[in-house]
Amino acid sequence: MDSPQSPEVASADSKNSSSSINTGKNYSNTTSSSAGTSSSGGASTLSRYENQKRRDWNTFGQYLKNHRPPLSLSRCSGAHVLEFLRYLDQFGKTKVHTPICPFYGHPNPPAPCPCPLRQAWGSLDALIGRLRAAYEENGGKPETNPFGSRAVRLYLREVRDLQSKARGISYEKKKRKRQLPQPPLPPGEG
Repeated sequence: MDSPQSPEVASADSKNSSSSINTGKNYSNTTSSSAGTSSSGGASTLSRYENQKRRDWNTFGQYLKNHRPPLSLSRCSGAHVLEFLRYLDQFGKTKVHTPICPFYGHPNPPAPCPCPLRQAWGSLDALIGRLRAAYEENGGKPETNPFGSRAVRLYLREVRDLQSKARGISYEKKKRKRQLPQPPLPPGEG
C-alpha cells in the first residue's frame, strides 16, 4: 500500500475536492441547525465537535482513496479501520515505553529514551467515536458500521491497557456520581 498523505494534508486537500464517500449529509461551513453558535450573518456555524468530525471524516475518505487498491466505504471493514489507526500512529505525540525501557511504568521519566511516539488512547477513542457518528450521518447503517466493529473495540482496549502499563497510569472508567435522595424531614422541621 502506498503511504497516504498526512492527516493534516489529507483534510486540507479534501476540502477542495468532492469526497466520494459522502453519501448523505452535506458538511459545509455553515448549517441551519441549532448545533452551533450563531454568527453575525444570521447563519449558525458548526460546533467545534462537528468541525472535527467533518475533518476526521474527510481524512478517512482521503485515506480510502489513497489506499491501494482504492476502497469504497461500502467495502470498508473493521480491519481497514485498524489499518487506518495504525497508519495514524506515525503522527502521534505520546511516548509509549516498551517493556525493555528502563522508564517502562514511569509516568514522568527523568531522561529521554528511544521509545516510539504513538497516538494516545484517548485521542483514538474520541476519533473512533466521531467517525462512528459521521458514518451513520452519511447514510451508513449502524449494524454495518466498521468503526463499531468488535475488532476495533478490542484494539482500543488493547491500546489503552498497553499505554496504561507503559506510562504507569491506570485508565479507570469514570464513575457517575449518584445523587442520593434527600431523606424526608422529620415532622415539625421545614
